[in-house]
Amino acid sequence: MKVAVIVAGFAGLATIKHLREFGHDVTVYEKVGDVGGVWSGSRTYPGITTQNGKDTYHMSDFPMPDSYPEWPSGPQVQAYLESYATQKGLMPHIRLNTEVTATRQEPDGRWTVSTKDDEITYDFLVVANGIFSRPAIPQFPGAEAFEAAGGRICHSSQFLNLEEARGKDVVVIGYGKSSCDVAAAVGEVTSSTTVVAREIIWKSPRRFAGVLNYKYLLLTRMGEGLFKYIRPRGIEKFLHGIGKPIRNGMVGSVQALTTKQLGLKKLGLVPEGKFERIARSTVSLATDGFYDMVAQGQIAVERDTQIKELRVVGGKKIAVLANRAEIPADIIICGTGWHQEVPFLDDSTKSRIMDAKGNFRLYNCVKPIGVENLLFNGYNSSFFSALSAEVGALWIASYLAGDMPLPSEAEMGRKTDDRLAWMEERTEGKHARGTNIIPFSMHQIDELLEDLRLPIPAMQRFMEWQMPVKPSSYVKVAQRLKQRINQT
Repeated sequence: MKVAVIVAGFAGLATIKHLREFGHDVTVYEKVGDVGGVWSGSRTYPGITTQNGKDTYHMSDFPMPDSYPEWPSGPQVQAYLESYATQKGLMPHIRLNTEVTATRQEPDGRWTVSTKDDEITYDFLVVANGIFSRPAIPQFPGAEAFEAAGGRICHSSQFLNLEEARGKDVVVIGYGKSSCDVAAAVGEVTSSTTVVAREIIWKSPRRFAGVLNYKYLLLTRMGEGLFKYIRPRGIEKFLHGIGKPIRNGMVGSVQALTTKQLGLKKLGLVPEGKFERIARSTVSLATDGFYDMVAQGQIAVERDTQIKELRVVGGKKIAVLANRAEIPADIIICGTGWHQEVPFLDDSTKSRIMDAKGNFRLYNCVKPIGVENLLFNGYNSSFFSALSAEVGALWIASYLAGDMPLPSEAEMGRKTDDRLAWMEERTEGKHARGTNIIPFSMHQIDELLEDLRLPIPAMQRFMEWQMPVKPSSYVKVAQRLKQRINQT
């Protein structure tokens, strides 16, 4: 079949690689000049690193270089993906600097993809532009005068040159990973760095007590089992039933250790609620050096507040906060998330794939309910983005081959809506329009494998309860699927 894929990030590259292996004619559209998606050089801010160590964050048959540090930088991840695309022979099939301006579904179900240069019709369309689509930048009263006086307001993904902050007063909005990463980076060169956080959230140290890598806690099946899933099974039922004191004791111990190790009480940065709230949106790692810089006065944190307005007084630019503090500000960097968008889909299609709240109704985060010949990959915030993308690509390959025995449309819709309601409740509304699965990355991968009828061996599952998941352990899934499809 002739397949179009939109965006060449982890999901787009995994999709073209695996679909081509199944004999499909695949073209990937990428609007910028390099592959990488969220890791593109066009959007990697100073200080950006992976959340995972390199041993859990790679394609199953293509490990990251030994020369990379444990937590690779953004440019290193982009170079890795470019190397993957080159060595797998994908680059000739990727149209860089080619933005998809529109798509439309033809009466026969096929999809026409439009760019400024041409229109091409495909049998299937795969959307892989991910959940980080358009930067979300707040509207600040007084912004026009602030910028007219030489001030700059930008998203963290748009702040690419550290030297622009040298000697300046910088205000960073937000307390997620990108905000703290960029604050720690610019804090080395600024005149002042202030983080303004509407809410302080829990963060996990990369190493507990400086020794135990967090991956042995959060990147194992046991780690996922500490948080209550919509459909717990096996030992998870025990942990959330009669084993609840054990679970609470483990989570409480991690909370106490984190509080002490990061010095949160002394810094006045203990978040509200229990440590398990770390899983309500996306689990965030503590940025190396961030809390040390706060303790040393290199970074100031204004918590539980936000910018009320921007002022220019006597030529000086000031951010006035809701708590009445006035902060000098030459540059405001917003680590304030993203608008998740599919601007290339028409309104009619969007209304069919979204519910009344704007959530994507995607069965297992891949198949939109009620729309044919359209699939998604990478619409799941996952600890194991590469592995999730590959299993999603194999799910698509099986579906295109007619190898996928799915429930009825009504049953898929019911399961999807139940998941959306659960996700909204458990994340307190921070569920990325229905595509946030963290910390249940392996649960979602398991569900895709169940659809594929390719469960992992029992011993592998047992080992993953105790040890971090290794993407290389899943390389045989593709081989097993190819063997089955070729025999039919």
